[in-house]
Amino acid sequence: MTPDPMPDDTALLDEVQRRTFGYFWDFAHPVSGLARDRARSADDPGDDTMAVGGSGFGVMAIVVAVARGWVTRAGALERLLVMTGFLERADRFHGVFPHFMDGATGKAIPFGPLDDGGDLVETAYLMQGLLTARQYFDGPGSAEAELRARIDRLWRAVEWSWHTRGGEPVLYWHWSPAHGWAMNHQVRGWNECLIAYVLAAGAPDCAVDPAAYHRGWAGGSEFRNGRRYHGIALPLGPDYGGPLFFAHYSFLGLDPRGLVDRHADYWAQNLAHVRIHEAHGRLNPGGFAGYGADCWGLTASDDDRGYAAHDPANDRGVVSPTAAVSSLPYWPEAAMRAIRHFRFGLGGRAWGRWGFVDAFNESVDWFAPTFLAIDQGPIVCMIENHRSGLPWRLFMSAPEVRRGLLRLGFSSPALGG
Repeated sequence: MTPDPMPDDTALLDEVQRRTFGYFWDFAHPVSGLARDRARSADDPGDDTMAVGGSGFGVMAIVVAVARGWVTRAGALERLLVMTGFLERADRFHGVFPHFMDGATGKAIPFGPLDDGGDLVETAYLMQGLLTARQYFDGPGSAEAELRARIDRLWRAVEWSWHTRGGEPVLYWHWSPAHGWAMNHQVRGWNECLIAYVLAAGAPDCAVDPAAYHRGWAGGSEFRNGRRYHGIALPLGPDYGGPLFFAHYSFLGLDPRGLVDRHADYWAQNLAHVRIHEAHGRLNPGGFAGYGADCWGLTASDDDRGYAAHDPANDRGVVSPTAAVSSLPYWPEAAMRAIRHFRFGLGGRAWGRWGFVDAFNESVDWFAPTFLAIDQGPIVCMIENHRSGLPWRLFMSAPEVRRGLLRLGFSSPALGG
């Protein structure tokens, strides 16, 4: 019997995107429509723990699905109206959503003993998705107008300036009505949080001063780097760049092509980060099974010991498919090698009901049974940014995003400069 021919790149990307999108469409919570934090197995019916940031990624994935013809515009609009209606009734703290919430009731689910209130960064990811949807659903019909109005209300309610603790030149990640600022976690870079500062600077209400970005975000001890790893110069971030979600979460919507400010060129930053991870996999200094030019990419994910933020400086032998797959816009050739390997080179063990499993460690013959919203979402959106640039184009068209970038001193072809 002649084996089926290997799909070409277009067909393979179609398959990966569409299968992964199912996580946000078919596995969404039946009451809220929001994204469940995780599926614990291929046949997991799901629970009530909703991921706020992952739901923002899911909103962007729904926009992609309409553009690709996987769902109808009317069907997507109906789902988004359910989601935004639920969000308007859900727990918020000075307009800021918690990290997790109950998908049936909208009540906050504590992420930790002191983290039971507002999570500014997860809220930023949610707003990134909602603003993208607002820009896409721009038609004259009453349902599209209602969706835009709901998104505007949710967006305008976020009190970004509250998270400066009275005007300090930095954002704080968490606030709780029971514990106040006890978490005491300042949002300083370089990491996954750039989007929070852009939105905070561009907000129509409760915007923050640009000093918070330049003195707070860019004033962290791990912001500037300038050293070389595997011969690759890294402008920003910790040694070896950190987990690859740094190059993904904020850049589902922020277009890094030509995005420059006084601190860095963000395309150069993210490409260097990806190249360091590819080189780490290819050179395999830890001698882990499976690593190579077609098997690389470390990020936050489940692993055989629990959950961790994996990177070349904290390597447990765990490869997370989302890391390389979501890097497709930065280095298509290397990412496609990895996508083909994950899909066809591992005996099918890395491929499941909702696309690629969360992670695997061949050194201990472990493949995750799980799928996570924050890992599946970037796959759909970053593949689309490579293919059409749609999420980038929509998000960068929002007047508030443009205002935020300009107030912080960014230039970009998308801004006309």
